[in-house]
Amino acid sequence: MMVMVAFAIVYLVWGSTYFFIRLSVAHIPPMLVGCLRFLLAGVLMLGWCLLTKEKVFVWKVMRPAIVSGLLLLFFGNGALIWSEQYVTSSLAAILLAGGPIWFVVLDRGKWKENFRSRPTIIGLLVGLVGVVLLFGERLLHSEGPVVGHNWQVIALVVLLLGSISWAAGSLYSKYRTAGNSNSVNAGWQMLAAGVAFIPASLISGEWSHFHLQEVPVSSWLAIGYLVTMGSLAGYSAFVWLLQVRSATQVSTHAYVNPVVAVLLGVFFLDEKMSPLQLLGLFVILVSVLLINLAKYRASHPGIKKNPLRAPGPLKAG
Repeated sequence: MMVMVAFAIVYLVWGSTYFFIRLSVAHIPPMLVGCLRFLLAGVLMLGWCLLTKEKVFVWKVMRPAIVSGLLLLFFGNGALIWSEQYVTSSLAAILLAGGPIWFVVLDRGKWKENFRSRPTIIGLLVGLVGVVLLFGERLLHSEGPVVGHNWQVIALVVLLLGSISWAAGSLYSKYRTAGNSNSVNAGWQMLAAGVAFIPASLISGEWSHFHLQEVPVSSWLAIGYLVTMGSLAGYSAFVWLLQVRSATQVSTHAYVNPVVAVLLGVFFLDEKMSPLQLLGLFVILVSVLLINLAKYRASHPGIKKNPLRAPGPLKAG
């Protein structure tokens, strides 16, 4: 049950963060957004750990958490925050949807399992096709910057590198922080990223054209949502899932998050979905089912021998 709840949080909440990141960077510089989001979330998480008497200041635990936090949140999520200044959320979501492919490529310990699993490979490819279908028409009729614009090209490259960094950080977190407290890990990861965004914000010269009094309430509320739901709830669920499920299975959030982003646009921005986009939505859900089914069967060999037998309850661990 806990696994299902955690997946629901990662799928739904993180899908909504595209929208709230867009709201925040409209009036707050991107590096400052990253600093506020992860610095506040990290302090709150580690403060909770101290209140619950967890061992927070242990270098053996802190070091891998800091490294994975920089890869995941500073480089990975930071790439998304910065790029949404120049590309639409839809375009960013499409490129980041290729994330599960990098999990398969970089997870050397799982190469034998992943590349021998036909449903996993098919699921990854089908999911990518589904995302392209989902946003195909929106890309063709995009009102954003011209595709050939220099800053948009740079933003796309940054997004690609950020996607690779996110996969690398996820795998590092999975294999190097196993057995450590998930709350402490998440706290140090977020705090490390938040601190790293401080010099990035100063070096980029954001403060020279930023005026605090000009920031509307909507942007501050967006920051609040990113801190509480996107980081404290969503990221904590993600870190925990990496410990109890395979990285490839956890990475399926990259297929579902864009679907949530589109649905938010339909219900709150009065956007329309074409039959082609509805088909893409269906294909993405099929891909997630294929990947999860492959992993479930791999962990429950008895199902292959007796397909009529009802599976037991899904347990964490």
